[in-house]
Amino acid sequence: MAEELPRLVRRAARGDQAAFEAVYRAVAGPVYGVALRTLHSPAHAEEVAQEVLLEVWRTATAYRPERGSVLTWVLTIAHHRAVDRVRSARASAERDRRAGLRELLPSDPPEEQAVRSLDRQRVRSALTRLSAAQREAVVLAYYGGYTQREIAHRVGVPLGTVKTRIRDGLIRLRAVITPDDVRPGRRGPDPERNPRRIARTSEPWKDTVTADQQRIARW
Repeated sequence: MAEELPRLVRRAARGDQAAFEAVYRAVAGPVYGVALRTLHSPAHAEEVAQEVLLEVWRTATAYRPERGSVLTWVLTIAHHRAVDRVRSARASAERDRRAGLRELLPSDPPEEQAVRSLDRQRVRSALTRLSAAQREAVVLAYYGGYTQREIAHRVGVPLGTVKTRIRDGLIRLRAVITPDDVRPGRRGPDPERNPRRIARTSEPWKDTVTADQQRIARW
């Protein structure tokens, strides 16, 4: 059959359907094997194999015997298409992850700003102050890249419960990692109790704010 394949491909290139069916029977198994080894999914491997064999039918005129055997040509196409499928799946998963994060906090509230702005070490330390359920949900969402629905399925709780845990956990994180003297509604130190700082600035509490802003900018 290997010796017959070049002739069959030339006939298939001229529209001979019977010749293509013979080529199909000869290469379908190896094509599926290459796709399966790359994709590790029988369903996806079958889809790629069908795409490859259709491409062989459409591009049979492109085959050049001097460049290798028919089987080598077909399996090269199969490998490229399987790799393309892997890359496409990864890109799709990344888009879904980003969409999940946008769904999680679509309006960029202060809780998310606190998590993103402060350095990672402070966040990790603050995570220990959450309940186990809140910590699990926040870590899966921000460090594991899971969507809310995926987290709900993974831990076996309703979607609404996951949303509540993440929201409450982020609020708690913000309360833990935001310095007391820069929280909304807090006033700076009493000037009468800190005369040395009065000499440096008329608003000494700004020193703390500026230092924290610089730390955030560096991170």
